[in-house]
Amino acid sequence: MNRGAWLLERGERGNPATRLDGRRPGGAAWTSGNEVRPLVHGATYFAELLAGIRALRAGDLLLFTDWRGDPDERLDGPGTEIGTVLCRAAERGVLVKGLLWRSHLDGLHFSQEENRRFGEQIARAGGECLLDMRVRPGGSHHQKLVVLRHRDRPLLDVAYVGGIDLCHNRNDDAAHRGDRQSLPLASAYGPHPPWHDVQLALRGPVVGDVEAVFRERWEDPAPLSRSPLTRLRERLADEDVSADPLPPQAPDPPPCGPHTVQLLRTYPNRLLRGYPFAPDGERSIARGYVKALARARSLVYLEDQYLWSPRVVAGFARALRSHPALRMIAVVPTVPEQDGWLTLPMNLIGRINALAELRAAAGDRVAVYGLENRAGTPVYVHAKVCVIDDIWACAGSDNVNLRSWTHDSELSCAVLDETPDPRPPAGGARVFARDLRLELMREHLDLGTGTGPGSGSGSGDGSGVPEAGAELCDPVAAFEAFAAAARALDAWYAEGCRGPRPPGRLRRYVPQELPPVRRFLARPLHRALVDPDGRPLGMRLRRTF
Repeated sequence: MNRGAWLLERGERGNPATRLDGRRPGGAAWTSGNEVRPLVHGATYFAELLAGIRALRAGDLLLFTDWRGDPDERLDGPGTEIGTVLCRAAERGVLVKGLLWRSHLDGLHFSQEENRRFGEQIARAGGECLLDMRVRPGGSHHQKLVVLRHRDRPLLDVAYVGGIDLCHNRNDDAAHRGDRQSLPLASAYGPHPPWHDVQLALRGPVVGDVEAVFRERWEDPAPLSRSPLTRLRERLADEDVSADPLPPQAPDPPPCGPHTVQLLRTYPNRLLRGYPFAPDGERSIARGYVKALARARSLVYLEDQYLWSPRVVAGFARALRSHPALRMIAVVPTVPEQDGWLTLPMNLIGRINALAELRAAAGDRVAVYGLENRAGTPVYVHAKVCVIDDIWACAGSDNVNLRSWTHDSELSCAVLDETPDPRPPAGGARVFARDLRLELMREHLDLGTGTGPGSGSGSGDGSGVPEAGAELCDPVAAFEAFAAAARALDAWYAEGCRGPRPPGRLRRYVPQELPPVRRFLARPLHRALVDPDGRPLGMRLRRTF
């Protein structure tokens, strides 16, 4: 297949300073010969990560970045707290290195204290975990990656990239009863918020690319924080503020699968002194989406935490206007994570405006849904996944909003499969992208897990989809199946929950109405605080990424 038609060519990344596109002969902007598996749900990811860390030996390498880390979060039952697991690895001679966002003050309900405790615990065991505040004002480091390199067993090398943090709330499974170690969200989610999320397991040469992303940040010579108060606290607390040198990067693992992977990132135009690996920032996530959406013809399937900002959904709207047969399905949280008098409208206004843009472009060809578990509790959709025409699939840490596409640090993987999917309709469909979409759809429709790539039992040839979900291969049938399931569940509630509960977990998403005064107050706060723009001024004026 023509990879350059879907992926960014080297010059299209817009950041010649990064080492990513210069690591391979010929300057290829992606790696081929990889094996990619989606790990749907935190419980699936955590169990695999635990086994992988426990298998590391002295001299092996473990690298990670995260937005938030809770050292007491259990990966798989008592005794598997992530802090304990990482410390035991360091104690047996594994080189453990981490970068955690320093965060803002805990009084603002972020994670400064938790991240500091996490770093201190790892340091006592012989590892090193730095609190990184090298961000744009009001920004965060939002990348979530783990790299496991084996000194003399490169076939075992693996990297994990996606939306799942090593923290509370994330350890949920397909039943969506919530993580027993929970942080509060809006009251509608209850004491243990149900959580839907996706991580990718990557093997093959792409592992070297993920490691290179970590090394670029680790080797940044800029101070970890510019704040005089923070630097004073660092000195008083005797914090480690200097990254120790890493050993030379090992050769990339050998090819092992049919998947081409391109790492896409966001770094902001950092004021005064930019990143040495991205002096004017990087917006390859935005550029990757814009390029892929221009080729969309049948179905865009999206799962996203936010889906904000008309400036970001403009690419989706343009594709929908250009192609009358194109449909779009979006799965989003039914209720924003915060429900305060001011924080609720600040979160709602961006989605209200974005959905208005999409509706104006395509009317009822755009369908938006929320999820709930079997008890009727809303499921918080934290996944960041997009599948276009069952060809291009993307998953990572970024959301569809201006903050993720321009302002915070983000990391995502665009995946193209060399294996054509034999199931009709063909239309160029590939096994990985189609199986990922079907696995997610089957769960939301209560059709079972099937044998897709994240279930661990798939044949890899696209032939193992159970008959109950085979019709979902057709984008029109899939669009109608979601609509019918949501219609039935909405009607069951409207009729007082009489009779058996219909199958499926989908509810039609209807945004709350905001009174004019709250809209007026929310709009500038949303743009300044919730969904800021991290582009250089010239790009803002040209409305490009």
